[in-house]
Amino acid sequence: MSDTEKTKDLRQLLAEIRACKACAADLPLGPHPIVRGAASAQLLIISQAPGKRVHQTGLSFDDKSGERLRCWLGLDRGTFYDETRVAIAPIGFCYPGSGKGGDLPPRPECAPLWHARLRALLPAIELTLLVGRYAIAYYLPARRASKMRQTIECWRDFLPEFFVLPHPSWHTTRWLRDNPWFDSEVLPELRARAAAAISR
Repeated sequence: MSDTEKTKDLRQLLAEIRACKACAADLPLGPHPIVRGAASAQLLIISQAPGKRVHQTGLSFDDKSGERLRCWLGLDRGTFYDETRVAIAPIGFCYPGSGKGGDLPPRPECAPLWHARLRALLPAIELTLLVGRYAIAYYLPARRASKMRQTIECWRDFLPEFFVLPHPSWHTTRWLRDNPWFDSEVLPELRARAAAAISR
């Protein structure tokens, strides 16, 4: 398949995803699938699900968690949102609503329905970030530890394909304070690998 054909097929698939209403009846604000990327993207970010603000703006990680993630990656906003280099696909493409402790889990229909097809049309990916426990659980069901801290501590075990990260939401603030090794050991390697991926 030529690059032109891959680009055309990816555009068609993204249009299908954005028109998806598979779980419309279960979404409190209705369907608004959020996904971005181009066939040339070298870095893939697989996250949890859009928050309420992202549902409203239509722009992935357009919130405080996005600011933290960009800081972790060492990427400015322009580079982060350059679809020719960075693709973003959550486990659940739509805002799932909120519960007692924050946003609800991603809808279970999305990833099995779309992810394999989407990744097949992103042939240039050098590094995939699994951001948060839902992304890690879906892609590494047999290899993850029972607790997030243990999984992140084993981050080297999942390279070079995957880089596992906690979710960068406000819920992670205490975890980061209690685990200073994440800043000192993990983030320098994350920034180096992300920079190397998008520079190729």
